[in-house]
Amino acid sequence: MTGRAQGCTVLHVDMDAFFASVEVRRRPELAGTPVIVGGAGNRGVVTSATYEARRYGVHAAMPTARALRLCPTATVLPGDLALYAEVSRSVMALFRAITPLVEPLSLDEAFLDVAGAGRRLGDAAEIGEYLRARVFDEQGITCSVGVASSKFVAKLASTSAKPDGLRIVRPAEVMDFLHPLPVGALWGVGPKTEEQLLRLGLRTVGDLAHVPAKTLQRALGHASGGHLHELAWGRDPRRVVPDEPEKSAGHEETFGTDVDDPEVIHRELLLLSERTAGRLRSGGWLARTVSIKVRFADFATITRSRTLDVPTDVGQELYDTARSLFDALGLDRARIRLVGVRAERLVEAGSAPQQLELGAREHGRRDAELAADRAARRFGAGAVRPATLLHRVGRPGGSGLTSADPLSRAPRNRGGRPVVRHPEE
Repeated sequence: MTGRAQGCTVLHVDMDAFFASVEVRRRPELAGTPVIVGGAGNRGVVTSATYEARRYGVHAAMPTARALRLCPTATVLPGDLALYAEVSRSVMALFRAITPLVEPLSLDEAFLDVAGAGRRLGDAAEIGEYLRARVFDEQGITCSVGVASSKFVAKLASTSAKPDGLRIVRPAEVMDFLHPLPVGALWGVGPKTEEQLLRLGLRTVGDLAHVPAKTLQRALGHASGGHLHELAWGRDPRRVVPDEPEKSAGHEETFGTDVDDPEVIHRELLLLSERTAGRLRSGGWLARTVSIKVRFADFATITRSRTLDVPTDVGQELYDTARSLFDALGLDRARIRLVGVRAERLVEAGSAPQQLELGAREHGRRDAELAADRAARRFGAGAVRPATLLHRVGRPGGSGLTSADPLSRAPRNRGGRPVVRHPEE
Protein backbone atom coordinates (compact mmCIF):
# COMPACT_ATOMS: atom_id res chain seq x y z
CA MET A 1 0.00 0.00 0.00
CA THR A 2 1.47 3.38 -0.99
CA GLY A 3 0.69 6.94 -0.01
CA ARG A 4 0.60 8.80 3.28
CA ALA A 5 -0.03 5.63 5.27
CA GLN A 6 2.52 3.38 3.60
CA GLY A 7 2.95 0.20 5.63
CA CYS A 8 -0.26 0.79 7.62
CA THR A 9 -3.34 -1.37 7.17
CA VAL A 10 -4.99 -1.28 10.62
CA LEU A 11 -7.52 1.34 11.71
CA HIS A 12 -8.90 1.90 15.19
CA VAL A 13 -12.13 3.92 14.94
CA ASP A 14 -13.55 5.36 18.16
CA MET A 15 -16.75 7.39 18.41
CA ASP A 16 -16.13 10.60 20.36
CA ALA A 17 -18.11 10.72 23.64
CA PHE A 18 -20.56 8.34 22.02
CA PHE A 19 -23.56 8.34 24.38
CA ALA A 20 -23.39 12.10 24.95
CA SER A 21 -22.98 12.77 21.22
CA VAL A 22 -26.09 10.77 20.34
CA GLU A 23 -28.05 12.69 22.97
CA VAL A 24 -26.87 16.02 21.53
CA ARG A 25 -27.88 14.81 18.08
CA ARG A 26 -31.35 14.13 19.45
CA ARG A 27 -31.46 17.50 21.24
CA PRO A 28 -29.51 19.92 19.03
CA GLU A 29 -30.24 22.84 21.36
CA LEU A 30 -27.65 21.27 23.70
CA ALA A 31 -24.85 21.50 21.10
CA GLY A 32 -21.83 23.30 22.52
CA THR A 33 -23.02 22.94 26.13
CA PRO A 34 -21.88 20.55 28.90
CA VAL A 35 -23.97 17.37 28.79
CA ILE A 36 -23.65 14.39 31.13
CA VAL A 37 -25.21 10.98 30.50
CA GLY A 38 -25.63 8.91 33.63
CA GLY A 39 -27.67 8.20 36.71
CA ALA A 40 -29.09 10.93 38.91
CA GLY A 41 -29.19 10.93 42.70
CA ASN A 42 -26.55 10.18 45.29
CA ARG A 43 -25.56 6.87 43.72
CA GLY A 44 -25.65 7.94 40.06
CA VAL A 45 -22.53 7.51 37.96
CA VAL A 46 -21.40 9.33 34.78
CA THR A 47 -21.31 7.06 31.73
CA SER A 48 -20.43 9.73 29.16
CA ALA A 49 -19.83 13.48 28.97
CA THR A 50 -19.33 15.99 26.18
CA TYR A 51 -15.96 17.68 25.96
CA GLU A 52 -17.58 20.88 27.21
CA ALA A 53 -18.23 19.02 30.48
CA ARG A 54 -14.82 17.35 30.48
CA ARG A 55 -13.11 20.74 30.57
CA TYR A 56 -14.42 21.01 34.13
CA GLY A 57 -12.87 17.68 35.08
CA VAL A 58 -15.94 15.51 34.50
CA HIS A 59 -15.18 11.99 33.33
CA ALA A 60 -16.80 8.57 33.00
CA ALA A 61 -17.26 6.50 36.19
CA MET A 62 -17.32 9.67 38.31
CA PRO A 63 -20.28 10.03 40.72
CA THR A 64 -22.86 12.30 39.10
CA ALA A 65 -23.15 14.37 42.27
CA ARG A 66 -19.46 15.21 42.11
CA ALA A 67 -19.69 15.93 38.37
CA LEU A 68 -22.42 18.50 39.05
CA ARG A 69 -20.31 20.14 41.74
CA LEU A 70 -17.54 20.53 39.15
CA CYS A 71 -19.92 21.61 36.39
CA PRO A 72 -23.21 22.94 37.86
CA THR A 73 -24.53 24.09 34.47
CA ALA A 74 -24.39 20.61 32.91
CA THR A 75 -27.54 18.96 31.60
CA VAL A 76 -27.89 15.44 33.00
CA LEU A 77 -29.70 12.87 30.85
CA PRO A 78 -30.54 9.31 31.91
CA GLY A 79 -29.38 7.58 28.75
CA ASP A 80 -31.06 5.33 26.19
CA LEU A 81 -29.07 2.15 25.62
CA ALA A 82 -31.45 0.89 22.92
CA LEU A 83 -30.86 4.05 20.88
CA TYR A 84 -27.09 3.83 21.30
CA ALA A 85 -27.17 0.19 20.20
CA GLU A 86 -29.17 1.16 17.10
CA VAL A 87 -26.65 3.86 16.14
CA SER A 88 -23.80 1.43 16.82
CA ARG A 89 -25.31 -1.17 14.48
CA SER A 90 -25.51 1.43 11.70
CA VAL A 91 -21.90 2.48 12.22
CA MET A 92 -20.65 -1.12 12.28
CA ALA A 93 -22.61 -1.83 9.09
CA LEU A 94 -20.77 1.07 7.44
CA PHE A 95 -17.44 -0.40 8.56
CA ARG A 96 -18.35 -3.80 7.12
CA ALA A 97 -19.23 -2.16 3.81
CA ILE A 98 -15.56 -1.12 3.65
CA THR A 99 -13.99 -4.40 4.78
CA PRO A 100 -15.20 -7.72 6.17
CA LEU A 101 -12.35 -7.60 8.70
CA VAL A 102 -14.09 -5.60 11.45
CA GLU A 103 -13.49 -6.43 15.12
CA PRO A 104 -15.89 -4.52 17.38
CA LEU A 105 -14.57 -3.83 20.87
CA SER A 106 -17.73 -2.20 22.24
CA LEU A 107 -20.70 -0.19 20.98
CA ASP A 108 -18.46 2.74 20.08
CA GLU A 109 -15.13 1.38 18.81
CA ALA A 110 -13.71 -1.19 16.43
CA PHE A 111 -10.56 -2.32 14.66
CA LEU A 112 -10.58 -2.59 10.87
CA ASP A 113 -8.04 -4.28 8.62
CA VAL A 114 -8.28 -2.40 5.30
CA ALA A 115 -5.47 -4.14 3.43
CA GLY A 116 -7.94 -5.47 0.87
CA ALA A 117 -9.74 -2.16 0.31
CA GLY A 118 -6.78 -0.08 -0.86
CA ARG A 119 -7.21 -0.54 -4.61
CA ARG A 120 -10.86 0.52 -4.37
CA LEU A 121 -10.72 3.33 -1.77
CA GLY A 122 -7.10 4.44 -1.43
CA ASP A 123 -4.62 3.99 1.39
CA ALA A 124 -5.55 3.55 5.05
CA ALA A 125 -5.43 7.29 5.76
CA GLU A 126 -7.84 8.04 2.91
CA ILE A 127 -10.15 5.30 4.12
CA GLY A 128 -10.01 6.72 7.65
CA GLU A 129 -10.97 10.18 6.42
CA TYR A 130 -13.75 8.70 4.29
CA LEU A 131 -15.16 6.85 7.30
CA ARG A 132 -15.09 9.96 9.48
CA ALA A 133 -16.99 11.94 6.86
CA ARG A 134 -19.55 9.16 6.35
CA VAL A 135 -20.16 8.72 10.10
CA PHE A 136 -20.75 12.45 10.48
CA ASP A 137 -22.96 12.73 7.40
CA GLU A 138 -25.08 9.67 8.25
CA GLN A 139 -25.18 9.74 12.06
CA GLY A 140 -24.48 13.36 12.98
CA ILE A 141 -21.66 12.39 15.37
CA THR A 142 -17.89 12.46 15.06
CA CYS A 143 -15.22 9.81 15.49
CA SER A 144 -11.46 9.67 15.78
CA VAL A 145 -9.26 7.31 13.79
CA GLY A 146 -5.84 5.86 14.44
CA VAL A 147 -3.90 4.44 11.48
CA ALA A 148 -0.95 2.10 12.08
CA SER A 149 0.57 -1.26 11.26
CA SER A 150 -0.65 -2.91 14.48
CA LYS A 151 -3.75 -2.88 16.68
CA PHE A 152 -1.94 -1.60 19.75
CA VAL A 153 -0.40 1.42 18.03
CA ALA A 154 -3.61 2.18 16.09
CA LYS A 155 -5.58 2.37 19.35
CA LEU A 156 -3.07 4.73 20.93
CA ALA A 157 -3.09 6.82 17.75
CA SER A 158 -6.87 7.26 17.82
CA THR A 159 -6.67 8.35 21.46
CA SER A 160 -4.06 10.96 20.59
CA ALA A 161 -6.26 12.22 17.73
CA LYS A 162 -9.30 12.96 19.92
CA PRO A 163 -11.63 14.63 19.47
CA ASP A 164 -12.62 14.40 15.82
CA GLY A 165 -9.17 13.77 14.37
CA LEU A 166 -7.02 11.29 12.50
CA ARG A 167 -3.48 10.26 13.42
CA ILE A 168 -1.12 8.17 11.27
CA VAL A 169 1.81 6.35 12.85
CA ARG A 170 3.95 4.77 10.15
CA PRO A 171 6.23 1.82 11.01
CA ALA A 172 9.33 4.02 11.01
CA GLU A 173 7.63 6.46 13.44
CA VAL A 174 6.47 3.95 16.05
CA MET A 175 9.38 4.42 18.48
CA ASP A 176 9.19 8.22 18.34
CA PHE A 177 5.45 8.00 18.98
CA LEU A 178 5.50 5.36 21.71
CA HIS A 179 8.50 6.11 23.86
CA PRO A 180 7.52 9.57 25.17
CA LEU A 181 4.12 8.23 26.36
CA PRO A 182 3.53 7.53 30.07
CA VAL A 183 3.80 3.86 31.06
CA GLY A 184 0.09 3.92 31.92
CA ALA A 185 -0.66 4.09 28.16
CA LEU A 186 0.42 0.47 27.69
CA TRP A 187 -2.28 -2.21 27.54
CA GLY A 188 -2.18 -4.25 30.69
CA VAL A 189 -0.90 -1.44 32.91
CA GLY A 190 -3.57 -0.74 35.50
CA PRO A 191 -3.23 1.54 38.55
CA LYS A 192 -1.34 -1.05 40.64
CA THR A 193 1.11 -1.99 37.88
CA GLU A 194 1.64 1.68 37.05
CA GLU A 195 2.41 2.42 40.70
CA GLN A 196 4.91 -0.45 40.75
CA LEU A 197 6.60 0.79 37.57
CA LEU A 198 6.82 4.34 38.91
CA ARG A 199 8.46 3.02 42.08
CA LEU A 200 11.07 1.43 39.83
CA GLY A 201 11.67 4.84 38.21
CA LEU A 202 9.98 3.87 34.94
CA ARG A 203 7.83 6.82 33.93
CA THR A 204 7.68 6.58 30.16
CA VAL A 205 7.30 3.75 27.67
CA GLY A 206 10.85 4.51 26.58
CA ASP A 207 12.12 4.02 30.12
CA LEU A 208 10.42 0.62 30.24
CA ALA A 209 11.62 -0.37 26.77
CA HIS A 210 15.26 -0.04 27.79
CA VAL A 211 14.91 -2.33 30.79
CA PRO A 212 15.91 -5.93 29.93
CA ALA A 213 12.91 -8.23 29.52
CA LYS A 214 14.23 -10.61 32.20
CA THR A 215 14.39 -7.74 34.71
CA LEU A 216 10.78 -6.81 33.98
CA GLN A 217 9.72 -10.43 34.29
CA ARG A 218 11.35 -10.71 37.70
CA ALA A 219 9.56 -7.55 38.84
CA LEU A 220 6.14 -8.08 37.26
CA GLY A 221 5.91 -11.79 36.56
CA HIS A 222 6.97 -13.75 33.50
CA ALA A 223 3.87 -13.18 31.35
CA SER A 224 3.22 -9.53 32.26
CA GLY A 225 6.85 -8.47 32.06
CA GLY A 226 7.36 -10.09 28.67
CA HIS A 227 4.09 -8.67 27.34
CA LEU A 228 4.92 -5.10 28.34
CA HIS A 229 8.45 -5.35 26.96
CA GLU A 230 7.08 -6.39 23.56
CA LEU A 231 4.51 -3.59 23.53
CA ALA A 232 7.12 -1.01 24.53
CA TRP A 233 8.93 -1.83 21.30
CA GLY A 234 5.71 -1.67 19.29
CA ARG A 235 5.52 -5.42 18.73
CA ASP A 236 1.90 -6.58 18.58
CA PRO A 237 1.34 -9.55 16.22
CA ARG A 238 -2.41 -9.88 16.86
CA ARG A 239 -4.58 -9.75 13.78
CA VAL A 240 -7.99 -8.13 13.42
CA VAL A 241 -10.50 -10.87 14.29
CA PRO A 242 -13.86 -10.18 12.60
CA ASP A 243 -17.09 -10.48 14.56
CA GLU A 244 -15.72 -12.26 17.59
CA PRO A 245 -18.80 -13.77 19.29
CA GLU A 246 -20.15 -11.92 22.28
CA LYS A 247 -19.39 -14.02 25.35
CA SER A 248 -21.94 -12.56 27.72
CA ALA A 249 -24.65 -9.92 28.08
CA GLY A 250 -26.12 -8.36 31.17
CA HIS A 251 -27.25 -5.38 33.17
CA GLU A 252 -26.81 -4.20 36.73
CA GLU A 253 -28.34 -1.50 38.89
CA THR A 254 -26.95 0.53 41.77
CA PHE A 255 -29.77 1.49 44.14
CA GLY A 256 -30.34 5.10 45.17
CA THR A 257 -30.25 3.95 48.81
CA ASP A 258 -29.30 0.59 50.28
CA VAL A 259 -32.18 -1.90 49.98
CA ASP A 260 -33.14 -4.67 52.41
CA ASP A 261 -36.61 -5.55 51.06
CA PRO A 262 -36.61 -8.84 49.09
CA GLU A 263 -39.65 -7.73 47.06
CA VAL A 264 -37.77 -4.69 45.79
CA ILE A 265 -34.80 -6.91 44.91
CA HIS A 266 -37.08 -9.36 43.09
CA ARG A 267 -38.62 -6.57 41.00
CA GLU A 268 -35.18 -5.28 40.11
CA LEU A 269 -34.02 -8.76 39.11
CA LEU A 270 -37.09 -9.05 36.89
CA LEU A 271 -36.35 -5.73 35.18
CA LEU A 272 -32.69 -6.64 34.64
CA SER A 273 -33.66 -10.07 33.31
CA GLU A 274 -36.11 -8.50 30.84
CA ARG A 275 -33.44 -6.07 29.62
CA THR A 276 -30.86 -8.82 29.28
CA ALA A 277 -33.25 -11.07 27.37
CA GLY A 278 -34.07 -8.22 24.98
CA ARG A 279 -30.38 -7.78 24.32
CA LEU A 280 -30.00 -11.51 23.63
CA ARG A 281 -32.90 -11.51 21.17
CA SER A 282 -31.63 -8.43 19.34
CA GLY A 283 -28.26 -10.10 18.88
CA GLY A 284 -29.60 -13.54 18.00
CA TRP A 285 -28.16 -15.27 21.09
CA LEU A 286 -29.32 -17.82 23.64
CA ALA A 287 -27.82 -18.12 27.12
CA ARG A 288 -26.65 -21.40 28.58
CA THR A 289 -25.79 -19.93 31.98
CA VAL A 290 -27.40 -17.26 34.17
CA SER A 291 -25.41 -15.46 36.86
CA ILE A 292 -26.25 -12.79 39.42
CA LYS A 293 -24.09 -10.26 41.23
CA VAL A 294 -24.94 -8.86 44.65
CA ARG A 295 -22.99 -6.00 46.24
CA PHE A 296 -23.63 -5.19 49.87
CA ALA A 297 -23.57 -1.84 51.67
CA ASP A 298 -19.96 -2.46 52.74
CA PHE A 299 -19.02 -3.09 49.04
CA ALA A 300 -18.46 -6.82 49.59
CA THR A 301 -19.56 -8.53 46.36
CA ILE A 302 -20.65 -12.09 45.61
CA THR A 303 -21.70 -13.85 42.41
CA ARG A 304 -23.66 -17.03 41.80
CA SER A 305 -24.43 -18.85 38.54
CA ARG A 306 -26.45 -21.77 37.23
CA THR A 307 -26.32 -23.60 33.90
CA LEU A 308 -29.69 -24.15 32.25
CA ASP A 309 -30.92 -27.44 30.85
CA VAL A 310 -31.86 -25.67 27.62
CA PRO A 311 -30.43 -22.30 26.41
CA THR A 312 -32.91 -19.41 26.45
CA ASP A 313 -33.53 -15.79 25.48
CA VAL A 314 -36.77 -15.50 27.48
CA GLY A 315 -36.78 -12.87 30.22
CA GLN A 316 -39.10 -14.84 32.50
CA GLU A 317 -36.78 -17.85 32.38
CA LEU A 318 -33.74 -15.72 33.13
CA TYR A 319 -35.65 -14.15 36.02
CA ASP A 320 -36.81 -17.45 37.46
CA THR A 321 -33.18 -18.61 37.60
CA ALA A 322 -31.86 -15.28 38.90
CA ARG A 323 -34.48 -15.15 41.63
CA SER A 324 -33.78 -18.74 42.64
CA LEU A 325 -30.06 -17.93 42.90
CA PHE A 326 -30.78 -14.87 45.01
CA ASP A 327 -33.24 -16.60 47.33
CA ALA A 328 -30.76 -19.45 47.85
CA LEU A 329 -28.34 -16.95 49.41
CA GLY A 330 -30.64 -16.80 52.42
CA LEU A 331 -30.03 -13.11 53.03
CA ASP A 332 -32.04 -11.92 56.02
CA ARG A 333 -32.65 -8.18 55.60
CA ALA A 334 -29.07 -7.65 54.42
CA ARG A 335 -28.54 -4.14 53.09
CA ILE A 336 -27.80 -4.34 49.37
CA ARG A 337 -26.22 -1.65 47.22
CA LEU A 338 -26.26 -3.26 43.75
CA VAL A 339 -27.68 -6.26 41.91
CA GLY A 340 -26.91 -7.54 38.43
CA VAL A 341 -28.07 -10.25 36.04
CA ARG A 342 -25.81 -11.68 33.34
CA ALA A 343 -26.38 -14.21 30.56
CA GLU A 344 -23.26 -16.25 29.82
CA ARG A 345 -21.96 -19.03 27.58
CA LEU A 346 -23.90 -17.64 24.64
CA VAL A 347 -24.77 -19.69 21.57
CA GLU A 348 -26.39 -18.65 18.31
CA ALA A 349 -30.17 -18.85 18.47
CA GLY A 350 -30.48 -21.27 15.56
CA SER A 351 -27.82 -23.68 16.80
CA ALA A 352 -29.39 -24.83 20.09
CA PRO A 353 -32.18 -27.33 20.77
CA GLN A 354 -35.56 -26.02 21.84
CA GLN A 355 -37.42 -27.28 24.88
CA LEU A 356 -40.51 -29.32 23.95
CA GLU A 357 -43.25 -29.54 26.56
CA LEU A 358 -46.15 -31.97 26.44
CA GLY A 359 -49.41 -30.04 26.26
CA ALA A 360 -47.64 -26.66 26.02
CA ARG A 361 -49.53 -23.70 24.52
CA GLU A 362 -48.95 -23.00 20.86
CA HIS A 363 -47.83 -19.47 21.72
CA GLY A 364 -45.91 -19.00 24.94
CA ARG A 365 -43.93 -16.45 26.89
CA ARG A 366 -41.32 -15.97 24.17
CA ASP A 367 -44.00 -14.86 21.68
CA ALA A 368 -45.21 -12.29 24.20
CA GLU A 369 -41.69 -10.96 24.70
CA LEU A 370 -41.10 -10.77 20.94
CA ALA A 371 -44.31 -8.73 20.68
CA ALA A 372 -43.02 -6.48 23.45
CA ASP A 373 -39.77 -6.03 21.48
CA ARG A 374 -41.78 -4.86 18.46
CA ALA A 375 -43.74 -2.43 20.63
CA ALA A 376 -40.54 -1.07 22.15
CA ARG A 377 -39.04 -0.44 18.71
CA ARG A 378 -42.15 1.48 17.70
CA PHE A 379 -43.12 3.29 20.91
CA GLY A 380 -39.92 3.33 22.95
CA ALA A 381 -38.37 1.26 25.72
CA GLY A 382 -40.79 0.29 28.46
CA ALA A 383 -43.90 0.52 26.26
CA VAL A 384 -44.78 -3.02 27.33
CA ARG A 385 -43.56 -4.55 30.56
CA PRO A 386 -44.58 -7.12 33.17
CA ALA A 387 -47.42 -5.97 35.43
CA THR A 388 -45.12 -6.38 38.44
CA LEU A 389 -43.02 -3.50 37.13
CA LEU A 390 -45.87 -1.06 36.47
CA HIS A 391 -45.79 0.28 40.03
CA ARG A 392 -42.26 -0.03 41.31
CA VAL A 393 -42.67 1.37 44.81
CA GLY A 394 -39.35 2.66 46.10
CA ARG A 395 -37.83 2.28 42.65
CA PRO A 396 -34.09 2.71 43.19
CA GLY A 397 -32.22 5.48 41.44
CA GLY A 398 -29.50 5.14 38.88
CA SER A 399 -29.45 4.69 35.15
CA GLY A 400 -28.53 1.04 34.96
CA LEU A 401 -25.99 1.96 32.28
CA THR A 402 -22.57 0.54 32.98
CA SER A 403 -20.64 1.35 29.85
CA ALA A 404 -18.14 4.18 29.87
CA ASP A 405 -17.04 5.79 26.66
CA PRO A 406 -14.85 8.56 25.48
CA LEU A 407 -17.39 14.21 22.03
CA SER A 408 -17.88 17.54 21.00
CA ARG A 409 -19.31 19.37 18.03
CA ALA A 410 -15.99 19.86 16.28
CA PRO A 411 -15.67 22.31 13.36
CA ARG A 412 -16.27 21.19 9.79
CA ASN A 413 -14.82 22.64 6.62
CA ARG A 414 -17.01 24.14 3.92
CA GLY A 415 -17.46 20.80 2.24
CA GLY A 416 -18.87 19.35 5.43
CA ARG A 417 -15.83 17.11 5.97
CA PRO A 418 -14.27 16.90 9.43
CA VAL A 419 -11.28 19.12 10.15
CA VAL A 420 -8.25 16.91 10.88
CA ARG A 421 -6.48 18.15 13.99
CA HIS A 422 -3.02 17.36 15.28
CA PRO A 423 -3.15 15.83 18.75
CA GLU A 424 -1.61 18.85 20.45
CA GLU A 425 -4.60 20.90 19.34
